[in-house]
Amino acid sequence: MTSAHQLRLIDGMRTREFPVERVRSGTGVSGPGYHTAFLHADDDGWDEDAAARLEHRAQCLAEHDALVTLLGARWGEPQMISLWSAQERMMSGEVIPDPWAETVAGCELFRLWHIEERWIALGLCLEDDGPGCELTVVVTEIDPP
Repeated sequence: MTSAHQLRLIDGMRTREFPVERVRSGTGVSGPGYHTAFLHADDDGWDEDAAARLEHRAQCLAEHDALVTLLGARWGEPQMISLWSAQERMMSGEVIPDPWAETVAGCELFRLWHIEERWIALGLCLEDDGPGCELTVVVTEIDPP
C-alpha cells in the first residue's frame, strides 16, 4: 500500500460514520465510536528466511516514518502516548474501552493527533524477539485511556 493510498484510507476513516456494532472490513475493524485499519500487517505464518523478514520490517518502519512526516505536515507534531499503563490496568481487571483495549495487546506506543473531535492514532507494533512489524491506524471519538 503506497503512502498516498494510506492517506486516502485515513481520510476516509476520519469522515465515515461509526457503525452501531462491531464489524470487520477489508482493512480492519470498526465499532461504536471507532475505526481501525492495518496498514502494514505481519503474517506469523510466513516461511521466509531471516533476510526477507528483516526486509519486511525495514519497509514497515519506512512506511511508519513516512506517514508520521506526512500527517505531521498536515496536523503538526503528534503527541506520543504509551499504552503500557493501560495494559497493566487491563491485566488487573480494569475495563478499557475499544478501540484502545484491542490495540493495547499489539502496540504500546502511538503517535496521536486530535483533529475535529476525533483522535487519529498511528501505532507501530514491533515484535519483541524477532523482525515482526505491523502498522496500525485508529480513528476514534473515544479518548485514550
